[in-house]
Amino acid sequence: MISRIWHGWTTPANAEAYEALLKEEIFAGIRGREIPGYRGIQLLRRDVRDEVEFITIMTFDTLDSVRNFAGIDLEAAVVPANARALLVRFDERSQHYEIRHDSRS
Repeated sequence: MISRIWHGWTTPANAEAYEALLKEEIFAGIRGREIPGYRGIQLLRRDVRDEVEFITIMTFDTLDSVRNFAGIDLEAAVVPANARALLVRFDERSQHYEIRHDSRS
């Protein structure tokens, strides 16, 4: 199993709108693509001084499954224009980690 981790930051004023966009549109769109090997996504949020940080952790079966989502350049961030409009900054590249242990499974 592979975890794909990505960070984005927004203003406190845009945080609720960004979170709603993720949950109601972006995550649903990813689910709707029925990507082979995609297992799900977690959303983390925290206030950091004058910004709000969001982290997404996507889970896939293999790196080939990640390519089904992200394309040939599997580390390239996948950030739709409507999300970019609400973000102050974000990771241009995602990180991928092999899951070596998960006590939830």
